[in-house]
Amino acid sequence: MPDYGHDLLFGSFITPANAAPKEVVSLAQESEAAGLDLVTFQDHPYQSAFLDTWTLLSYVAARTERIHLSGNVVNLPLRPPAVLARAAASLDLLSGGRFELGLGAGGFWDAIEAMGGRRLTPGQAVDALSEAIDIIRGVWDAGNKSIFRVDGAYYRVEGAKRGPAPAHDIGIWLGAYKPKMLRLVGAKADGWLPSLPYMQSLDQLAEANAVIDAAATEAGRDPAAVRRLLNIGGRFGPRSDRLLSGPPEQWAEQLAALTLEYGFSGYVVMGDDPATIRTFGQEVAPAVRELVAAERAGS
Repeated sequence: MPDYGHDLLFGSFITPANAAPKEVVSLAQESEAAGLDLVTFQDHPYQSAFLDTWTLLSYVAARTERIHLSGNVVNLPLRPPAVLARAAASLDLLSGGRFELGLGAGGFWDAIEAMGGRRLTPGQAVDALSEAIDIIRGVWDAGNKSIFRVDGAYYRVEGAKRGPAPAHDIGIWLGAYKPKMLRLVGAKADGWLPSLPYMQSLDQLAEANAVIDAAATEAGRDPAAVRRLLNIGGRFGPRSDRLLSGPPEQWAEQLAALTLEYGFSGYVVMGDDPATIRTFGQEVAPAVRELVAAERAGS
């Protein structure tokens, strides 16, 4: 697969546990201090052990200065798209252009339904997400004076007011694994954000990239318009033959290969260990950037 040429991003994936909210915020601040570009939180509004992710994102934005923020990924079935669009634009304006929209179709339907959400089949959920993206982008299109209408099967707007426009072009990154979702990534999204532990092999990453690229081309888009990001897990320790199990320099070599050979340009480390966040931001990220820059310059 090609190197799509994007600048590299590095981030953290922090559990929004409500048992120790100050520690959650501290890990976000640690992420910024370590030089990471992005801090993310999973969004499961039905999980009583978690803080509400949207409230947390807003609070963390106020307690940081530079780092970007995102849900990983925001639960669409419990967050109406027109309201979500205004909330996202508002947070982006308040934070000085530091919000990105990781977005998911939903999956835990018993829990979603228990919170008052609508149960959908997997195929219906993808169609609903497609409609939601159109609505979100339509709300952000504040300069468009035409009447805003989307007559979807799952979401509708009938003359809703557009705006506000975000402070910057918010990226819509989709968490996706199955072919229909991957095709939606290629057709409409700005990024693909899967989790490496859910992938069976690196070959599966390549196969998914091919589906995304084909869908982008069919939609008249450049496949390189879709950033590829990856939630990753691992451990630092002695060098080994395993992926992301070794010293920082081994992590850097392997992530550089994922960029140059599989097209990924964003890496989000999962876990709530401050030492891992520091090592990832201060040692791994600079080394990956150096390796990728040298290879790109040489080619």
